[in-house]
Amino acid sequence: MPERSARSDNTSDHPTSFTDKLPLSRHTVDRDYLTRDREDVFARLMADPATRVLPVWKGRALFATATTLALVPPSEVPADARLVYLGRSTVADDLPVGTAFVAALLTDEQAASVASEEDWGNLRMFATGLSARDAGLATEALAITNWHASHRFSPRTGQPLVSTKGGWVLVDPDDGHEIFPRTDPAIIVGVTDQNDRLLLGSNAMWEKNRYSLLAGFVEPGESLEQAVAREIFEESGVRVVDPIYLGSQPWPFPASLMLGYRATVDSDNPGTLEPDGAEIVDLRWFTRDELIAAGDEVILPGRSSIARAIIEDWYGSEIDDQE
Repeated sequence: MPERSARSDNTSDHPTSFTDKLPLSRHTVDRDYLTRDREDVFARLMADPATRVLPVWKGRALFATATTLALVPPSEVPADARLVYLGRSTVADDLPVGTAFVAALLTDEQAASVASEEDWGNLRMFATGLSARDAGLATEALAITNWHASHRFSPRTGQPLVSTKGGWVLVDPDDGHEIFPRTDPAIIVGVTDQNDRLLLGSNAMWEKNRYSLLAGFVEPGESLEQAVAREIFEESGVRVVDPIYLGSQPWPFPASLMLGYRATVDSDNPGTLEPDGAEIVDLRWFTRDELIAAGDEVILPGRSSIARAIIEDWYGSEIDDQE
């Protein structure tokens, strides 16, 4: 079988922070909250030919190439598309500093008029090849447009919600109640035992040889540290202590914020390793040598995920999937 190996080009005299390794945590856009307050924000922005619009359709962004977003002028976007102001560029790239960016949430008919279906890309597949600007724009755009797509009516009156504040607030037209974007926090944990082995689990929805870290959503009234202990025990039967925060990455599929942790097995009360049988169907401890030797018998999380970054942080370098 092909053997997985550690990449040899990951050493540097300038250490990189953990967050710098997270593809979807990169950004070079000022969200420019003051502009959101202007009542004529979209009339101004869409009348300016220098504005650039990122079309979004069904949780996918429009790509120009596999490594660049299609940032189009306002004239190429349907006039009745739902819009959200994303902010202004802070660095000179192919566009000047201060360029305004808008996301356009398109219907099926509108999307078909803008591009072919193959031009719409899944961010998690292409994130690592994007520039910091494009990665940040796509992440922001997908997160906020996913919220718009799932919050169309007032939970109080059932009336269609009205978009205000540049698309960042939805208002009930009957009673004026404001609804703000939501993000669902989820913890994801690199669990190690006393021998520094890493715990990986296989989800019931995945192919049998795909493994990742254990993760779960934070419940109401729960601290992040409590969520770490609870989720790990519920999914694996293992009790952990000393959760250490590593960093976070937005995961707009559709609305999560992944909070990365390391934690160790409680030596005084380790619990009993056993998958919950519903969500997690298999659990395995790996030494570094065992993980590399597993080759393609163990499929690791994609490089756009924080799970991959935590695994490689534990390993000590990047890991090639195959030779």
